[in-house]
Amino acid sequence: MLDLEKLLLNEAAQLPRYTSYPPANHFNSNDLPALGDALQTAVANADTLSLYLHVPFCDRLCWFCGCHTKHTLSYVPVANYVNVLADEIARYKGPHRTRVTKIHLGGGSPSLLKKPELDKIKKALNTAFLIDHETAISVELDPSDLGGESIGNLIEFGLTRASIGVQDFDPEIQVAINRPQSFELTSSVVQQLRRAGVKSINIDALYGLPGQTSEKLTATVSKVLSLQPERISLFGYAHVPWVKPHQKMIDEKTLPGQSQRLHDAGLASSMIRNAGYDAIGIDHFAKPDDNLAKVARSGKLRRNFQGYTDDDSQVLLGFGPSSISGFPGGFAQNQVATGIYTAAITSGRSPVARGLLLSQEDQLNGWIIERLMCDFAFSKGELEQLFNEKGQKAWLKAIGLAETSLAKVCRISRGRFEMIEEARPLVRLAASKFDTWLQASAFQYSKAV
Repeated sequence: MLDLEKLLLNEAAQLPRYTSYPPANHFNSNDLPALGDALQTAVANADTLSLYLHVPFCDRLCWFCGCHTKHTLSYVPVANYVNVLADEIARYKGPHRTRVTKIHLGGGSPSLLKKPELDKIKKALNTAFLIDHETAISVELDPSDLGGESIGNLIEFGLTRASIGVQDFDPEIQVAINRPQSFELTSSVVQQLRRAGVKSINIDALYGLPGQTSEKLTATVSKVLSLQPERISLFGYAHVPWVKPHQKMIDEKTLPGQSQRLHDAGLASSMIRNAGYDAIGIDHFAKPDDNLAKVARSGKLRRNFQGYTDDDSQVLLGFGPSSISGFPGGFAQNQVATGIYTAAITSGRSPVARGLLLSQEDQLNGWIIERLMCDFAFSKGELEQLFNEKGQKAWLKAIGLAETSLAKVCRISRGRFEMIEEARPLVRLAASKFDTWLQASAFQYSKAV
């Protein structure tokens, strides 16, 4: 029996989540002009694009949140911000409109947007890009934000997938994280979305929350399953108060330890899989007929800043403060502070503040890490086909790791480097062995499981 907890104790207990490689904490402002040019070139040459729009406002600050957001009790800053966001989108207006495969509105709480602002965003998008009936449009929803006409407005905007944050339904845990949200309210919203014709719903749940026991997590997962969402995301709470100071409102003494986190992650995962969902990577689940499950079975699953995705666009274009654009040659991140971002757009300057142009070594290691995070394996043949001699050297490194430091969790089998199935929760540990940036970083990450 593999002792996952013992392995974690002997290795790094805090590791990147690898939604990008290199992780965003390595981004810098050294090559801004070249970075901006590379992004523009990638967008101009892309056959399709995927878009992320950040709405950095909430009407309640959740203490567990790790997103770039700000609390507001007035809608005026939100409406003013949308004007700026539309101006940033307009920077990509040109003679040729590139087709968009996916649009994701995140935050913050984009569900607090009202019809005039949604209409303004939609007009800007349609002017700059080609949006058609096949474009998937997902929006993160806080049920507490949704008024009488909200769902209808989102349907008119083009909503095809709703992502609902639940975290935990236990009232005491909700007080501890400042996130009141009853099961009855959430169920009502799901029913309204179904009646409105939304065929895909994702629900987020968390383990590792303050005061959370296995029994409470089990109760929450049972309620989530009763809602029959097409997808479920099961994340481990990342307690990083050195990055997000508002997390200091959470009493660290009430947080579950590593042993309980491991147990609870496995417990919840088993419940979801036993209910008929396919496990997707380390923290997503989907019904077998969902497209995310289909691409996972085909080996074409991707991973980006929104987590696991079935999107095959090579360019992810981010709008709004803190948003990150990803393209084959690198990453570009907008100014994080909303005020500085706004000043850049209103003065006609690029909002990009930092990023990274990728070396060939970065691209090779990034490919390995993405395949491990998605498939828990990668093949010698594909590695060498993509990266030639450098791929051959990387394969020799993989063999060495499988025979030494990763011998208990990985193996070489029929030309593949792969995780042993019971060790898959430690895939971030395996991925970190190919992370040449990690050793040079003093940055503190979240728990590895």
